[in-house]
Amino acid sequence: MKFAEKRLSNQRLYHGAIIDLDLETVALPNGKKAQREIIRHPGAAAIMALTADQRMVFVEQWREPLQQVTLEVPAGKIDTRDANAEAAAWRELNEEAGYTATELTLQASFYSSPGFADERLSLYLATDIQPVTQRLALDDDEFLQLHLLTLAQAEAQITAGVICDAKTIIAVQFWQAMTRKA
Repeated sequence: MKFAEKRLSNQRLYHGAIIDLDLETVALPNGKKAQREIIRHPGAAAIMALTADQRMVFVEQWREPLQQVTLEVPAGKIDTRDANAEAAAWRELNEEAGYTATELTLQASFYSSPGFADERLSLYLATDIQPVTQRLALDDDEFLQLHLLTLAQAEAQITAGVICDAKTIIAVQFWQAMTRKA
């Protein structure tokens, strides 16, 4: 069976600073019509920044949609300052964490929630990290606190529900896999 839907029309319902919302009318494989609400996002980069003593950099911040504080790997959307996801990763590592690295290595690219959004995240491993000499300013609405956690501490924060976003859980799972290989 063919699963592809054919876009019949697209209506932009909202244009924002971070996302756009489109309402698409599609033809289904069985010939019927349906509507799809789709969040359009430019994509984002996330960074697994590991210290020499095997701790990972996390940022603590308030997340309004969840009404709670979370711990997350440094990350941010690709914007006009960035040529691509890797450039966004270098910028966010500096801006959110105050670090740079010898190298960034792409670990995975994935969609956050393909049922309603086209946001693609690229997860990078930052090795040989060191504090930056010139830190970029946080966005005006960003309030962060830096944490360096061991793998056991990160796993405990997942269990506690403080690490609760997909990109960070995936980053911790990559870290677990790296540790098992070592």
